[in-house]
Formats: sequence, C-alpha cells, structure tokens
Amino acid sequence: MADTYSFDVVSDFDKAEMNNAFDQSVREIDNRYDFKGTPAKIDWLADKTGIKIIGNSDMQLESILDIIRKKLAARGISQKVLDVSKESHTNNFQITKEVPFLQGLDQTKAKKITTLLREQLPKIKTQIQGQEVRVSSTKKDELQTAMHVLQAADFEFALNFTNFR
Repeated sequence: MADTYSFDVVSDFDKAEMNNAFDQSVREIDNRYDFKGTPAKIDWLADKTGIKIIGNSDMQLESILDIIRKKLAARGISQKVLDVSKESHTNNFQITKEVPFLQGLDQTKAKKITTLLREQLPKIKTQIQGQEVRVSSTKKDELQTAMHVLQAADFEFALNFTNFR
C-alpha cells in the first residue's frame, strides 16, 4: 500500500512576527519628523485582534498604514491579513481607523481553494476541516505542484501551509 502525504492550507500569521512588526512601526512613527506634534500613533485592539491607527488626516492614516505594510513585508507576513475595509471615525480633530486582522478560512474561502485544486489537479484529494483545508496525495511532487498553484492564484486572503506529513 502506498504512503499518503498531506499538508494543511490555513489563513493565519505568526503572532510573534506581528508583534515585532507592530513594535518596529511604533518606533518609526515616533521618530518620523513629519509626525512630530501630531496625534499619529498605533495601538492594539482588544486581545491583539487588530490595530487602531490614530492620526489627524486621512493622508496621515495612509502613511501610517504604509509603514505597517512595509514592516509586515519585511517580516514575511502578507498584508492581506489587514482588513482595511472599515471606515475611519473623526472626533476632536483626530481620525481613528480600526484595522482588524483576518484569520481563518470560512466555508466560502475553503470551497474556492478546493474547487481550484480539483480543477487544476484532479488526482489530489482535498478535505475541508473547519478552519483549514487538508490536501493529500500519494506523490510529494503533486503536493508541491498544489502549493505552487495556490500561491499563483491571487486570493483576497492570506494562505499558509502547515502540518506537512
């Protein structure tokens, strides 16, 4: 009987790296000359499920968001984990924007992954298991091809591969 190899597709990020990117962003915001004397800063949301960006204009919020994106890219975290779709709020000459982190695969995202893999690689077996998709095959080469197919597909959410067996 042939061995079966597998890996899991998840949408997650390394929390320690996210913490490091946050700390580096705070340091850069504190040292930037154009932010001196302004309310520009970032804070964690409750339980570190996202970040709160505070500034005095939409342009300043975008500048801070660009800093965060650069720090995430330097740490190997996809910027697709940032949900920037929420509107910003204005009060007392400050603009606040909450940016939660996107984690986990819901059913629609998992179905997109499985249908793509079934169309491209019919020999591979896929199985949705809650917040992840298990991809299995008897050949390691097919699994590597599946990883390349998923990386080439430009999903609107971040993908990671874990649990190689």
